Amino acid sequence: MIPGGGQPNMQQLLQQAQKMQQDLARAQEELAATEVEGQAGGGLVKATVTGSGELRGLVIDPKAVDPEDTETLADLVVAAVKAANDNAQQLQQAKLGPLAQGLGGMPGLGF
Repeated sequence: MIPGGGQPNMQQLLQQAQKMQQDLARAQEELAATEVEGQAGGGLVKATVTGSGELRGLVIDPKAVDPEDTETLADLVVAAVKAANDNAQQLQQAKLGPLAQGLGGMPGLGF
């Protein structure tokens, strides 16, 4: 409810929504440029992903490579990528969570 019992200023609401959308887009761009890391096997395998979840790098310590046991290496790679993606999701939540909640809280707008 608007103080004084008046109707909300639609132009003002639209401007607020537009600013929130711009803030959201800027946060998404920052996420795409930010890199986070995950690791497995005590650091034998390290994966780097962007804040938006794109795999950018994978480092495998030679000690993790056993030609007789490629399954363990594959498991370490999967675990490192999963850890990196979990870190990326936490970063997304921290950056986008407040913005998305703000958009959802605007009355009369279907965000």
